[in-house]
Amino acid sequence: MARRNRNDNYRENRDRTERYDPPNSYRPNPTPPQKKSPIDIAKAAILASVFIVGIVVGLGLNLTTSSNPSTIDSSLQIDRQAPNPELCQQFGASAIVTDMRVFLTLSPFSVYLTQPSMQPGCVLRRTNWSILEQQKLVSSEQVRDCKRRMNTFGFIGPLEGKPKIDCVYQNDAAGNLFLDRTGVAPTPESDNF
Repeated sequence: MARRNRNDNYRENRDRTERYDPPNSYRPNPTPPQKKSPIDIAKAAILASVFIVGIVVGLGLNLTTSSNPSTIDSSLQIDRQAPNPELCQQFGASAIVTDMRVFLTLSPFSVYLTQPSMQPGCVLRRTNWSILEQQKLVSSEQVRDCKRRMNTFGFIGPLEGKPKIDCVYQNDAAGNLFLDRTGVAPTPESDNF
């Protein structure tokens, strides 16, 4: 039997003790945070630009004049068609004016209506009647009568021409019947305009 050298035993023990086996859960180099792929950034940029272009196109289509002159697609068209549109927007509100006559017979009781004619108009706020007075379009007596009844003035036609000016009464009691307000009582009339 061959005798082992002492140095061989020392080497064998040293190899056993110096060799370090890390545990299975140990990772020598932790993975650095992953960088976002340039492809993901490009996708996000494309989606954002498509979204913005969609908004711009939608607004552009909404603001353009309707190709069908027999329809009104937005309140902006009404605002543009009002007599003296800048003055009307600053000192009142644009309106659609409906002229119609009602004939009422009592014997037999019946109601007859004329064909309504619709045209653009403007309703001034009570605080801005001086515009009509300065241009001598209403007299001080007309202003006094309109104030006494808590009304305001509305007009059709440009103020520079021959506008038709009326003392109009604000009636909000009926409300907007296009809104679904079942079970809600009519709103009281307001005098805020």
